Amino acid sequence: MRTVEFKMERQGLVNVGDRVKVIEREGTSSYSYIIDPAVAMSGCFAARDRIKNEYGVIKDIRENSRGFYVVVEFDED
Repeated sequence: MRTVEFKMERQGLVNVGDRVKVIEREGTSSYSYIIDPAVAMSGCFAARDRIKNEYGVIKDIRENSRGFYVVVEFDED
């Protein structure tokens, strides 16, 4: 299992336990991911660290002074 943190601007868009689809966006030298439909965005990943599965399950939602963060677990070996 692999967990990835996504930044979410508003609360209530997803809930713990939801199965979500992620969309991969290719940059010039890295990849980033968006929880569809534009719920939250990941940081940048090198090609060797790309997410292998397009679906994941939300394991946690955290709030701090910078906003909301969604932790998604992906089934990867």
